[in-house]
Amino acid sequence: MTGACSLPGGAFAMSDLDKKTKAFLFLIVALAVCGSASAQDQPSYKVDAAWPKQLPNNWIMGQVSGIAVDRQDHVWVLQRPGSNVKDDLGAAQSPPVSQCCFAAPPVLEFDQAGNLMKSWGGPGSGYDWPTSEHSIFVDQKGNVWITGNGATDRQALKFTNDGKFIAEIGHPSKAPMNSLDTTLLGRPAGIEVDEKARELYIADGYGNRRVIVFDSDSGKFKRMWGAYGSMPVDTDRGPYDPSAATDRQFRTPLHCVHLSNDGLVYACDRVNDRLQVFTKEGKFLKEFFLRKETLGNGSVYDLAFSRDQDQKYLLVADGENNVIWTLRRSDGAVLGSTGHAGRNAGQFHHVHEVVSDSKGNLYTGEVETGRRVQKFMLTKR
Repeated sequence: MTGACSLPGGAFAMSDLDKKTKAFLFLIVALAVCGSASAQDQPSYKVDAAWPKQLPNNWIMGQVSGIAVDRQDHVWVLQRPGSNVKDDLGAAQSPPVSQCCFAAPPVLEFDQAGNLMKSWGGPGSGYDWPTSEHSIFVDQKGNVWITGNGATDRQALKFTNDGKFIAEIGHPSKAPMNSLDTTLLGRPAGIEVDEKARELYIADGYGNRRVIVFDSDSGKFKRMWGAYGSMPVDTDRGPYDPSAATDRQFRTPLHCVHLSNDGLVYACDRVNDRLQVFTKEGKFLKEFFLRKETLGNGSVYDLAFSRDQDQKYLLVADGENNVIWTLRRSDGAVLGSTGHAGRNAGQFHHVHEVVSDSKGNLYTGEVETGRRVQKFMLTKR
């Protein structure tokens, strides 16, 4: 149920009924009324199968690992050109074996109509482009932040809107993972900027087990924490077991970090099938488990907040079950889902990230052999 429901006392006459019958009838009416409210009191979405438009230059996308929306409601996609297989790149062979295609650049900017506005990215002078692109975030100044989760990717990068390098936090390394080392990241995943505090939050990551915060201007380390706000520990906990005691540390990967309007920090502990919620200083507040019996890659990949003033709902990307769950933000109750495993429009194969624009529309990216971005129009708030 989505919240408290009240039933009119005079809904029907019960004066002549015994107590058990009255209680039974009241329960039936309560379930009907509250169940109807539950079905209605949540957002719903419809896929826009025509979005985005075909890429120019005979380009094709690889795995879509990262997605972001900027202040103009432009959609930024971070994709992995190196994930395309030979069969995708027939035109790039020598000699060409077919008329399509060539790998698109890693960073793609689309407008609301799905037109490609800008493209850039890849190795260059003065910075270390990741070997496996992961997440992207565009701050209010238009700067673009990128992480990577390759074996030696221990850095986060900052660029201008048109791809000019600004700064790098960390650097590639083959050193052992160490969640207490603040000079290197550990195959970082999700990334987000707190504009007012001028702080950069990173879900770190596929190697380390922490949320780590830096000054977004200077790159100076500020603080970090592990699960339940404790100091992170790198002990391998073995395979996830839903019947075991609750894990006191994050598993790898710690996959997302997002800030709500009311100043809370949400972290996606993917394989542990849970979201943990903190203050910005790292004090643990609460946690939500999502389909706790999910094995494999876990159920909590990424999340977007609904665009109502109170951000009443969490839209959670689940790449193992291949749906977008709708959760009530106040208590984590599951209210419904969008999508289904499959290859058709509106279905998913390894949905990896989700983001919303100012109108509440959702955009998703798929990795593995999904390799696409999709738009879901908000049809009901």
